[in-house]
Amino acid sequence: MAFRPLHDRVLVRRIEADSKTAGGIIIPDSAQEKPSEGEVISVGEGAYNEDGDRIKPDVKAGDRVLFGKWSGTEVKIDGEDLLIMKESDILGIVG
Repeated sequence: MAFRPLHDRVLVRRIEADSKTAGGIIIPDSAQEKPSEGEVISVGEGAYNEDGDRIKPDVKAGDRVLFGKWSGTEVKIDGEDLLIMKESDILGIVG
């Protein structure tokens, strides 16, 4: 993939939620919510502080993260639906 986010932005691939409940009931696509968990694909080099020093990002490629329901901008890169969001939109790292 030839895409690199700038500054404090992060490229994330959504991790699809299970389409079946614990009891075995299959949930149709129209009733499922968009997952708020994803895998970090690529990370920018970080934002600058007031002194002009770069602040390194806390996440790295391969991290599994949680983010807000309406976070980020949906983009299609190489035929794959991905999200670009600021690092501050990420709520935490899973695992």
